Amino acid sequence: MGQVIQFVSKSERERIRLIQEARAIYDSIFPPNDAAGEQSSGANGRQSERGSPA
Repeated sequence: MGQVIQFVSKSERERIRLIQEARAIYDSIFPPNDAAGEQSSGANGRQSERGSPA
């Protein structure tokens, strides 16, 4: 009897689906190496990768 049912509109469900799809596409292009390490290095780590000569 203690359950709470929350209404989620159709537009909100679509918004959530689109966000999940976009994250999946982003992760397929840029696979997450180490989520904890990336947060600590921030933008500096990404910048050095782009700036390195190939």
